[in-house]
Amino acid sequence: MNWYMPYLGAGIKVTHLANDFSSATVEMKLTWYNRNYVGVHFGGSLYAMIDPFYMLLIMNQLGSDYIVWDKQANIEFVRPGKGRVSATFTVEPSTIEDIKRNTANGAKYLPELPVEIKDEQGQIVAVGHKTLYIRRKGS
Repeated sequence: MNWYMPYLGAGIKVTHLANDFSSATVEMKLTWYNRNYVGVHFGGSLYAMIDPFYMLLIMNQLGSDYIVWDKQANIEFVRPGKGRVSATFTVEPSTIEDIKRNTANGAKYLPELPVEIKDEQGQIVAVGHKTLYIRRKGS
């Protein structure tokens, strides 16, 4: 993922990806090519940081019997992002069980998953909410 052009261009780096796809961490340093007009992190780069990860983690945990898509997203900017920012995604086993339970009868399931982007001091810079579309294939 670190060679994915949108991430490379924005300076976004995956610093952790669990072997079982239960968690991931991404970071982004503030540089001249991802700062906005007032000198803080560009909002689009902050959003790009969190865009695909819940989908990728859950897709890999559920396997090929499921369709997993990003359906909706929003981001709330809390404070200006300066310096290095990071986001950690964790998918608990209970989340996977909840998905399986809610899709067992062929229904689509639309879980909303939050993620916080924090600065080096641990202060929240932005909060993203990802809504996924999940269903079993053939349903």
